[in-house]
Amino acid sequence: MKLLFNLLKKPTFIIGTTIFFGIIIFALVAPLFYPVDIISRAGLPYMPPGNGHPLGTDHLGVDLLSLLIKGLGASLYVGFLAGAIATIVGTFLGIFSGFKGGWQDDSITLLTNLFLVIPPFVILILISSSLKEGRSLMLIAGIIGATAWTWSARAVRAQAASLRSRDHISLARVNGERSVSIMFRQILPYLFSYVFMVFIMQTASGILSEASISMIGLGPFDTVSLGTILNEAMRNEALSDGAWWAFIPPMVLITVIVFALNLINTSMEGVFNPRLRK
Repeated sequence: MKLLFNLLKKPTFIIGTTIFFGIIIFALVAPLFYPVDIISRAGLPYMPPGNGHPLGTDHLGVDLLSLLIKGLGASLYVGFLAGAIATIVGTFLGIFSGFKGGWQDDSITLLTNLFLVIPPFVILILISSSLKEGRSLMLIAGIIGATAWTWSARAVRAQAASLRSRDHISLARVNGERSVSIMFRQILPYLFSYVFMVFIMQTASGILSEASISMIGLGPFDTVSLGTILNEAMRNEALSDGAWWAFIPPMVLITVIVFALNLINTSMEGVFNPRLRK
């Protein structure tokens, strides 16, 4: 509880959470006050901001604020879902590997290292490019989560291995408690803060990964995201036409989201990491 109070006193944590939750509230509330229409033409192509369009229009004349609101919600959805998948898979494998040791640890470590040899983004490109149809937002999030669990597993494994020799773990073994019960009742509670920090970074990574593959044309088919907005601006030469409003707002949003999540993570690490706390 004392550590939690210390965290709430940190300015960086307050700033990061305020920015991030402000963005989430905007994504949820904005459609209630601004008519979101990403299909109909609202004016001429690349109309500058003004005249009833706060962020102007895109190359088709669609209102860019509508696209931004829709794309922000989609990118946050991908980030949260991909972050949750990567964190759950990495946490389970990391705890199991660190607690069991022996050949189980060696096998999972070998698997993790094999995945780490090839950059996750390369795997993400190969899988996404092979999906000619049906590249939905949920599928993209699943692919990102399935390719990003490796560093989570390694980080959690190190923490779990350090807890394996604690007295309460030895006592649980003596009392005949099952391995699964020990992992989730005796080890996992000690790692909650660490796992939450992993989730925060995986969420930021998921948002960046979706934006990256969408920018190169491998994003979802069924909706608009911040990455697909950037892709459309790039393909239709918004920069050469001087239509800064077509690519600057989504770039700023992605940057601000990742910056806020990094502030939150850094603040938590400064409080919960004993070495940094000293």
